[in-house]
Amino acid sequence: MVFSTYIFVFCFLPLVLLGYYALLQLAKSFRNLAEPVSLWRNRWLLLMSYVFYGWWNPWFILLMMSVTVACYLSGRIITRAGADTRRRHWGLALAIVSSLGTLGFFKYFTFLQVNFNFALQLLGADGVRVLQVVLPMGISFYSFQALSYALDVYRGTAPPARSLSDFACYIALFPQLVAGPIVRYNTVADQLVERSHTWNRFGSGSALFILGLAKKVLLANPMGKVADAAFASQSLTAADAWFGVVAYAFQIYFDFAGYSDMAVGLGRMIGFEFMKNFDAPYRSGSITEFWRRWHISLSTFLRDYLYLPLGGNRKGPRRTYLNLAIVMLLGGLWHGAAWSYVVWGAYHGALLAFERWLGKQSPYHRLPRPARVALTFVLVLISWVLFRAETLTDAVRYLEAMLGFAGGGVGAMLLPSLLYSRGTIGLMALCTILAFGRQQAHEWCDDLTWAKVLVLLPLFAAALMVMFSQAFSPFLYFQF
Repeated sequence: MVFSTYIFVFCFLPLVLLGYYALLQLAKSFRNLAEPVSLWRNRWLLLMSYVFYGWWNPWFILLMMSVTVACYLSGRIITRAGADTRRRHWGLALAIVSSLGTLGFFKYFTFLQVNFNFALQLLGADGVRVLQVVLPMGISFYSFQALSYALDVYRGTAPPARSLSDFACYIALFPQLVAGPIVRYNTVADQLVERSHTWNRFGSGSALFILGLAKKVLLANPMGKVADAAFASQSLTAADAWFGVVAYAFQIYFDFAGYSDMAVGLGRMIGFEFMKNFDAPYRSGSITEFWRRWHISLSTFLRDYLYLPLGGNRKGPRRTYLNLAIVMLLGGLWHGAAWSYVVWGAYHGALLAFERWLGKQSPYHRLPRPARVALTFVLVLISWVLFRAETLTDAVRYLEAMLGFAGGGVGAMLLPSLLYSRGTIGLMALCTILAFGRQQAHEWCDDLTWAKVLVLLPLFAAALMVMFSQAFSPFLYFQF
């Protein structure tokens, strides 16, 4: 099920809220039932989250359940082991094997087979039959969440879950299940037991949901059509290539940031507070700053569970550069089983290491802020070519077009009418203002006024009307 569909907006979400607040009202009416009803609120959310996830393929629920049970048992083993280091290690190993093992098989098994066959062919041997494995929706996100729980319990930074149903609710909670943000258990442990419900929070959550829906339907989807046309063209001028990748930059930003806004908004509507996942990343003055602002839940996850355990910047410059490279390579591979993602991660790792080598007193840092923002955006655009292209060959071809080394032909003559219409130019200008502006959705929604409501209502109506007229368009990060 997708947030930007009529079945979610008009059927699923009202049903979830109706059942949830009926249980909440029951707890208020009968004080002696407050604690058991609190458990049933979470179980209601768990049930509906399984319905949400099983809408695509009911069998994938069993896979998520198996990871959930394994990591819950891992937490129990670690907690009961006390000072027994060996048992604690075995408990943590169970979580690592179940979460990363499941993720590795479903996401990378086919990729490894294909590359193994390629190596065999280079040696003159026959390849083996490739087993096609279907990638379950959201497995990268819920696997990381389940693993973070066991790691935090092992470190003593999170309490063990009070029940399997609470932990399953944490893993399966539908707002952030399939595309994040990656929620740490220690940030919601108390909220699973008791959370605040006010009209202000519900209104703020509703506003965030509307703005996220508008970003997806009114901005990301149209920009996606422009990007698709450019990347599908066999012959591009330099101007068309740059225009196309800028369109993709706006598509992926408003698509993913829109989803994150909707997730945080839905969480507030049922009493949860999730972290802000984007902080105007295209206003960054360096790649280092970009990764503090883009997909914050993933970058902080990689920092806390990979970069810092590897030694961070505590073991000298060379080790720091190596750690950055390892983290970004694995971050690239997390996004997908393809060499283009690996190169994308390596590119960002190299830029992060280079910035660290330059230091804070380099000529680059003495440039005016607007110049640094512009240069950083260009570097990010180059990385988006690697991210968007189907293959490395396609990425190289597109980068050549951006540099003016390819162009002409029928495709190039037809593209201007597709790319440079008045509507597209106007939409591109609006995306630019919103992406580089200071005002952000989270801050705007924190203090709702009637004037803001009068803006939100027609915006919601417009998003719904366009949603009905557009072809089905899932969120980009569903594929990860």
